[in-house]
Amino acid sequence: MGVTRQKHAKKIMGFYKHNFQFREPFQVLLDGTFCQAALRNKIQIREQLPGYLDGAAQLCTTRCVIKELESLGKALYGAKLIAQSFQVRNCSHHKNPVSGSTCLLSMIEDGNPHHFFIATQDQDLSNKVKRKPGIPLLFIIQNTMVLDKPSPKSLAFVQKLQTNQLVPEYQKQSIVELKEKEGLVKQEGVKRRKRKRAGGPNPLSCLKKKKKTQEGQEPSAEKKKRRKRKRNR
Repeated sequence: MGVTRQKHAKKIMGFYKHNFQFREPFQVLLDGTFCQAALRNKIQIREQLPGYLDGAAQLCTTRCVIKELESLGKALYGAKLIAQSFQVRNCSHHKNPVSGSTCLLSMIEDGNPHHFFIATQDQDLSNKVKRKPGIPLLFIIQNTMVLDKPSPKSLAFVQKLQTNQLVPEYQKQSIVELKEKEGLVKQEGVKRRKRKRAGGPNPLSCLKKKKKTQEGQEPSAEKKKRRKRKRNR
């Protein structure tokens, strides 16, 4: 089961690497619900997540997430300690902290320029993340971390990219170069190199030769007729 799960994650990671330029170290934003689920299921996020994603990962959170956990009291004290051990990313809510879910959504606005993963157990937050293309979603189920499959929004976005509907002119060349690097246009290049073999002799050339022989036979026939006439005389 572990091998199947690893192959599943590797395939999804390939999708985000090729279509949304995700690179190591992967930036993973975690909220309080994910930290609490990891604590309850005895999951070592820092040790296990890089192996699951098959690459180096930077675990991070926001001040709003930590403030939210502090406000919830002793019940989430362990989750708060886990969140405090991660890197804290700057958000736009310094003076007026907001809920963890609202803060994480603000971190992935404008096309997710920092290539964040979102790790959460909050179903409402997960649904909102899925409405934005190009954002990998992590959650915990049955004592294991799971990378969710690409959302319909992400698949539709990639389909439009492939038809050049969303690609600016200055980016088309870079996409072609990326495909060539990954070997995605190898077969097309082979087809272009094929050339038609040279055919046989032109049949018209044969016809021209026949005409010459016929033209050459006509004078000889006329000479024979002239000889016969002279003999008759």
